[in-house]
Amino acid sequence: SSIRASRGTVGGYFLAGRSMTWWPATFLLLALGWIFVPVYIAAGVVTMPQYLKKRFGGQRIQVYMSVLSLILYIFTKISTDIFSGALFIQMALGWNLYLSTVILLVVTAVYTIAGGLTAVIYTDALQTVIMVGGALVLMFLGFQEVGWYPGLQQLYRQAIPNTTVPNTTCHLPRPDAFHMLRDPVNGDIPWPGLIFGLTVLATWCWCTDQVIVQRSLAAKNLSHAKGGSVLGGYLKILPMFFIVMPGMISRALYP
Repeated sequence: SSIRASRGTVGGYFLAGRSMTWWPATFLLLALGWIFVPVYIAAGVVTMPQYLKKRFGGQRIQVYMSVLSLILYIFTKISTDIFSGALFIQMALGWNLYLSTVILLVVTAVYTIAGGLTAVIYTDALQTVIMVGGALVLMFLGFQEVGWYPGLQQLYRQAIPNTTVPNTTCHLPRPDAFHMLRDPVNGDIPWPGLIFGLTVLATWCWCTDQVIVQRSLAAKNLSHAKGGSVLGGYLKILPMFFIVMPGMISRALYP
């Protein structure tokens, strides 16, 4: 009934009636809730193209950003998510890839159209709990297998594959593999680019991307939006241990 009640208006459907508490709003990973969110909420906007229209005036910029966003989402995000989800279904259940794609699209469309953003956020929250729990178990089992962090450091540096490409060094573990800030000249990810370059990209992703910001705009007030941003920031640290480290463990165990 709460889902049906929030579908009567544009704000109710796209922003869940602005009634979301802080805990489901945490799954947005918004980096700068104290700077961007107050502006968006004060402007009373539902979408980012709508904010650009209010800020700069004119209809063309809103249409341009809407079309550009749709194109980018379709070819860089939605297509990847659909394929990876269908591939998982195919591997887990043995179904045809195209059949898995259709089923995934139908299920997603049903609960999204029926419940609006409310259904999407609570589904995302449930999926996050499942993924974090599974990744936590995988991380502990992996570290236990290699002898925890000291064992990972030793085994990773020895993880050289049996079959290599001549005259290349890409198969060799990098000596700075366990360093986050790497050499500005010889590093594969120089620290100036990591700090200054990725900051620009991260600001767009976590502070202006419609998919991310829409969750924050659904909060019942600014305090809940800020609370979601803080907890989202803590959750953003977890991929280092849930994704990167298990990947390094897999190379150490199966070079």
